Amino acid sequence: MGKSMWRAVVAGGAAVVFTGVAAAPAGAAEGGVSFTRVAVNGGKPIVIGVAEEVEVHAVFRMTTKLRYDYGPTVFPYRGKLSNTDTLHSAVISSDCKVVNKAQGVCDFEEWLYIDPRNHDFGNEDAGTWRTAARVFLAGDAHDIDDANLPLQLRRATRVTVNASPEPVTKGRTLTVTGRVTRANWDTHTYQGYAGRTVSLQFKATGASSYTTVKKATSSTSGALKTTVKATGPGTWRWTYYGNSTSGAKSSAGDHVAVR
Repeated sequence: MGKSMWRAVVAGGAAVVFTGVAAAPAGAAEGGVSFTRVAVNGGKPIVIGVAEEVEVHAVFRMTTKLRYDYGPTVFPYRGKLSNTDTLHSAVISSDCKVVNKAQGVCDFEEWLYIDPRNHDFGNEDAGTWRTAARVFLAGDAHDIDDANLPLQLRRATRVTVNASPEPVTKGRTLTVTGRVTRANWDTHTYQGYAGRTVSLQFKATGASSYTTVKKATSSTSGALKTTVKATGPGTWRWTYYGNSTSGAKSSAGDHVAVR
């Protein structure tokens, strides 16, 4: 299915319509529509790089007995509901899964797409957004509500690692280097992320998880460097835990044999 800018697409080609007019349900907006059980990206931050379009999964429930043409959708927004700044390039919604036909209750799934190459997308967009829910009603009207759900939008980070020498003699010094970079949405490149506290982690051969050994701070270019004693064979990695505008990321592991 193709995507087009700022367009909602309803899977199956048509929305379910409940006939008849009833009083607005409790908690509904003026338009006689209410949105509940809204969840976006499983409650996790939405982390976006510099080139690849990101797919975000959402679920929600809509209650209305009004006729509607297409939608409904949920999406991140800033500003006023009547004049919103949005980020999505396309939205694909499922058909209604009827929960209660008499009351006009439907559950929906949605796949929202965010493209960092959009010309309106920049570093200032990282941070907290809100969630809007909207449906286009029959007769060129629409209902749009604030879903009372904050969303965190974060710039992606990358982390590299290299441990040397390989192999190393037990008890000798092992030097572990790497670099942490962060997506720049203005230039569409990854740039060194300075002053970050990054954890050096080790997973011994045969172990199932990593353990933090020490921490290091990235240089002005994002470079990481520290030394440790080689106690046994295993895999080393760097882990950055992120912040309010930057995503968390672990490097790939670098296995080191110990003689």
